[in-house]
Amino acid sequence: MEGFLFDLPDLRNAEFQRHNEESAALWQAFQDGAHPRIPIRFNTNPRMLMLDPRHNTRRLQYEEYMGDADIMAEAGLEHQYWRRFLLPGDHEKGLPEAWTLGIDFENCYDAAWFGCPMWQRPDQVPDTEPILNSDNKRMLFDRGIPDPFAGALAERALRFIEHCRTKCARGWTFLGRPVQPPDWAPFAGNDGLFTIASSLRGPTELCLDLLEDPEYVHELLRFILCAVTARMTAWRELLGKPGRQDGFCAADDSIQLLSQAQYREFVLPLHRQYYDTFATEKDRAIHLCGDAQRHFGVIRDELGVSAFDTGFPIDFAAFRRDLGPDTLICGGPKISYFLTDDPAPVLAETERILRSGVLEGGRFILQEGNNLPPGARLPVCQAFYEAGQRLGKLRRRAAGKERGMP
Repeated sequence: MEGFLFDLPDLRNAEFQRHNEESAALWQAFQDGAHPRIPIRFNTNPRMLMLDPRHNTRRLQYEEYMGDADIMAEAGLEHQYWRRFLLPGDHEKGLPEAWTLGIDFENCYDAAWFGCPMWQRPDQVPDTEPILNSDNKRMLFDRGIPDPFAGALAERALRFIEHCRTKCARGWTFLGRPVQPPDWAPFAGNDGLFTIASSLRGPTELCLDLLEDPEYVHELLRFILCAVTARMTAWRELLGKPGRQDGFCAADDSIQLLSQAQYREFVLPLHRQYYDTFATEKDRAIHLCGDAQRHFGVIRDELGVSAFDTGFPIDFAAFRRDLGPDTLICGGPKISYFLTDDPAPVLAETERILRSGVLEGGRFILQEGNNLPPGARLPVCQAFYEAGQRLGKLRRRAAGKERGMP
């Protein structure tokens, strides 16, 4: 479309009223436990455009994207347009009443805030380098907890938010609809305590520490918890967010590196403190990519988590059998199925999952597992959506009490 950063078709005249009415009714019925079928969604972010040469014809790089408030905002708005006009799913489509902006530093912000150097490589998301080696393992303890608003990315986030607030106050619009400034920043959350430790120390070195220097791992994780708690509290106050909230969703993908005993010893007590600080008891959720299913039972029983956003691999039959019909499960086929032109593999896997018993109780949201990859074929996504609509019909509706979702 003319004036866009990315190559996207002009579909502004497409009609979505019926779709939006049906989708809104479906999500409300899901909340009420009276839905006729499972909802279907895709998890995406602007890298769908940034890392797809079909759309990013000018080869916009992340260094420019993350360094310029206007470019980040424009890319985010165009991603919302792509999602609303091209991506299948049970989300609202078409032009919104207002567009929303976000601050996007991918998964670098935690490690960078603690001082890890970032690298930018062409046509890749940015990443960071570990800073703790055998010669300086205690460096961060000596430095002390970082200032919540200090560091290049945190300071940049503050500037970006203020820049967007100023433009929005002056009447910023996109495709004729008003733009709202960011009301969230990644520093008000985190990607997980053990995940941060893996970024700071390196996953191999951290796993060796578990065996050779367990007291250091305990100390490092306690330090990280104290630091991110102070940071999150400060940023939430700045953004006007509650200290504790219903439906709080945590994450910690790197616990897939741990045995069940190691998780209980090193991480569970800190996860408990983390949830008790920021979450009410209502609708606690967690996002865990990777092979972490062995931890799900203790996370439910010990942390009160009732909703799991999953990646791959997942045994959905065992998941439902072990955690029961009242646990909300979000998941589906691995993302590689969406990168082929042939929809047959994803359709077969979708049918296998939906016939596994995971639909018992109706507490299931069908999605890719997890985060749709750049280059995903939209016709395959459409076939997946239609299969979910057909095979995700529920024989019995769940109890009529209100139920939340992440």
